[in-house]
Amino acid sequence: MSADDETVNSADGRSKRWAHHRERRREELIDAVIAAIRELGPEPGIDAVAAHAGVSKPVLYRYFTDKSGVWEAVARRAAAAVVEAVAPAVAAVGEDREVVTAAVDAYLAFIENDPHLYRFVVHQRGIARERDVVADAIDTVASVLARILGDRLRALGLDSGGALPWAYGIVGYVQTVGDWWLRHQQPISREALAEYLTTLLWGGMEGVRSAADTPGGLAAKL
Repeated sequence: MSADDETVNSADGRSKRWAHHRERRREELIDAVIAAIRELGPEPGIDAVAAHAGVSKPVLYRYFTDKSGVWEAVARRAAAAVVEAVAPAVAAVGEDREVVTAAVDAYLAFIENDPHLYRFVVHQRGIARERDVVADAIDTVASVLARILGDRLRALGLDSGGALPWAYGIVGYVQTVGDWWLRHQQPISREALAEYLTTLLWGGMEGVRSAADTPGGLAAKL
């Protein structure tokens, strides 16, 4: 190996180590900002967040460019946590009704256990974002639900074309009701709300079955 090759390899190694260090530091700062949100509430100022995290605002901006960059990084982490909570719970169950129950309960459990972070992500205003992280999370969870619902419909001998809109309907419905539940200081228990929502949403699959069994019903239209 020539001296030039050694110089290039050495520089490349330093560059990779720096990139790894920078990414690790970003993750540590995201952890610190989330801890600040949990302590200070869902609408913290950037100066208060930096102080709570034990760094200066310029240090935050060194890793995230600006306030929007900080907020978006936190929102992405939180949205990923929602997906990680809901998707495995849904994928693990075997019975039709349990699919709905698992999705509802996992989502309500997440927002119940981390209300400040939930409100921060969903209701943060005036922040420029490259992508809508809430919509991305909804897309991911709805896709998992749609695959499972599609399998159930095909097992019944029915067209699975309605699985995706049905999945988005479930996610949107539960998100809206969950938001109401938090805003009104959880007027009913999580268990009761999950059961109410499951009972209402379960009518979707039962309705599909009933329509498919009637003359001129869903099966004929499909």
